[in-house]
Amino acid sequence: MLYPAKSATDETRLREKIQVLEQRIGELEKQKKHFPEVKFLSYKDRKRILITGGAGFVGSHLVDRLMIEGHEVTVADNFFTGRKRNVEHWFGHENFELLNHDVVNPLYIEVDEIFHLASPASPKNYMYNPIKTIKTNTMGTINMLGLAKRVRAKMLMASTSEVYGDPEVHPQTEDYWGHVNPIGPRACYDEGKRVAETICYAYAKQDHVKVRVARIFNTFGPRMHMNDGRVVSNFIIQALQGDPITLYGDGMQTRSFQYVSDLVSGLIALMNSNYSQPVNIGNPDEHTIKDFAVIINQLVGNNSKIEMRPAMQDDPKRRKPDISRAKKYLSWEPKVGMLDGINRTVEYFRNELKRRRHDERNVFLPEI
Repeated sequence: MLYPAKSATDETRLREKIQVLEQRIGELEKQKKHFPEVKFLSYKDRKRILITGGAGFVGSHLVDRLMIEGHEVTVADNFFTGRKRNVEHWFGHENFELLNHDVVNPLYIEVDEIFHLASPASPKNYMYNPIKTIKTNTMGTINMLGLAKRVRAKMLMASTSEVYGDPEVHPQTEDYWGHVNPIGPRACYDEGKRVAETICYAYAKQDHVKVRVARIFNTFGPRMHMNDGRVVSNFIIQALQGDPITLYGDGMQTRSFQYVSDLVSGLIALMNSNYSQPVNIGNPDEHTIKDFAVIINQLVGNNSKIEMRPAMQDDPKRRKPDISRAKKYLSWEPKVGMLDGINRTVEYFRNELKRRRHDERNVFLPEI
């Protein structure tokens, strides 16, 4: 069979296509993945660590620290509030694995340690689906404890200062039982975490599972959602955009904010300790919400007006951790000052606001 001879035009088109393909291959070769520097650990020293909620704000920073320390890290996340781009700088690394998994379903893997962080943490998110919030904190905790029991892993459960509710004791110590409204709008999260703590200690007593419980106080830093409704992200975004800064209530309610890297250090110190009772992880530097709004306004450099709105139901009037237990048993205390932490966070959100397309990146790489 005879084929018609190719014309010069056809050959030119073919060469052009080949040239385009060669150019694309060259670009891909230039884009070879470069990972943050990771410490080498021997097989004996390297741990297999599961982080539930590891694609979220706090979880992704914990992933960074443990990866850099040389451990094998598996992240399980259902991406309700977590984002793949928080951990995408580890995609392809031999020590990293990402699972699209909801902890309300059992998980069967081999691990040495479990950091159970899975749960929406901002009021806007956990009140959006209160039943799912309760399921995540009860069924999810049972499933992770069941995994810890099967493979004899140690488990750290991320609890919260919300277990103290609107406290009548100030500052809050770990032996304070709290003042919580069990049927209020925040109850799905507050009571969910209280029950999760109870479940942890039931497994510890009955099945000898090694548990650690961290009561986490207000935390901020890069990778927070811009629109999650929390004080820091709200104030910074409003100030950067020149919008009025919205204060709920009279602004005299107090909070103690810690930078995310301090929290990560506290979680790792607790996991590595022999202490099994609940531990407050927070910064005792206390400020009124109004003062915090003024500070952010000044750091951003805009002169946004402060707009007062009605108080939210069951919003705690004062919150400040007593971290004596963390100092004594973990040798831990926060190191990053509030102004330093806010400046880093403002810069992150400033870059977020510059993004105009979904494919533009604002990757916050690990702070080594």
